[in-house]
Amino acid sequence: MLFRSDGARRYRIDRVERAEAISVEAVRVEPGVYEPSDEAEEQVTIKPFAVPVPVVPVFLDIPLLSGDEDPYAPHLAVTARPWPGAVAVYDAASDAGYTRSATIERRSVIGQTQNVLNAAQVGLWDRGVALRIKLAWGTLASASEEAVLAGANAMAIGDGSTDNWEIFQFADATPVAPGIYDLSLRLRGQLGSDGLMPKLWPEGSVVVLLSGGVDQISLPSSLRNIARHYRIGSVARPYDDPSYVHTVQAFSGIGMRPYSPCHLRVTIADGGWEFGWVRRTRIGGDDWSGYDVPLGEASERYVVRVMEGAQIRREEQINAANWTYTQAQKNADGISGGFKVAVAQVSDVYGPGLFVQVSVPG
Repeated sequence: MLFRSDGARRYRIDRVERAEAISVEAVRVEPGVYEPSDEAEEQVTIKPFAVPVPVVPVFLDIPLLSGDEDPYAPHLAVTARPWPGAVAVYDAASDAGYTRSATIERRSVIGQTQNVLNAAQVGLWDRGVALRIKLAWGTLASASEEAVLAGANAMAIGDGSTDNWEIFQFADATPVAPGIYDLSLRLRGQLGSDGLMPKLWPEGSVVVLLSGGVDQISLPSSLRNIARHYRIGSVARPYDDPSYVHTVQAFSGIGMRPYSPCHLRVTIADGGWEFGWVRRTRIGGDDWSGYDVPLGEASERYVVRVMEGAQIRREEQINAANWTYTQAQKNADGISGGFKVAVAQVSDVYGPGLFVQVSVPG
């Protein structure tokens, strides 16, 4: 403030020069012009800033984890750095007219493998070489064998596509470096995913922790196997923001897919071969109080294929867990040497599930 004989005045000083005398350039201001008027119709609201960082979404069309999920709807794991607080999922039939179908509040634990994971026997503890993984975010913890048998530490491993996932569990998670763990003492091919287990999962395979942080998104049964557009990003930004990830996906509803049969065996019979197997179920199979596991389907049906190399020589649908193949049928199918028989359980909704096969020498 500068003072005059007629009272105090307020000025904004823009420039000061000091030589033989002091020169000041200033503009007189009135503080009242900066005070809000009582008659103002609009109030300025400062919105929190949302960092325009793309998220990393991973869709998983996987079997039922607990049996209580929507069998048609896929799971979605999302991570980002930094985490935007919440992620919106929009979908539409084309790349326009989107509606929000889900809001993801939890950040998922997603990573990549840093070594090869070889195939292992299903139903036994895999005590092979530890699987080393590097996480984008989050931590892992070991669990007792009893806790793992009760469902703890479930993880999906795959190539990043929506439906090619093996589910496994681990008991030991050993920290190696920040964000890097060695997973050992594993249960492989869980929830019927043994039919998708390759000879090895290569280095760089995607892993997603399923025990918390992975949610289902809404998908009605009428949209099964129909490609839809998805835009995924921070809820604080519109879906047409450049930070949103755009992808087109279709889901078959693997929660409805029957498990492959097990214990497929073949015995030589008079004039042919007899095949038998044991049915599995995707629903209620952990209850040991009954004489057999629930069927889980409208009826018991199987598709049986006789294959020579990659060619299907014969395909039949049957209603029992056994089948006979005669030498006369083999001759009629044009098979002169060895062959393979593959069996899958059939769902009225999904169709054939995963196949299991046995080789028969010539």
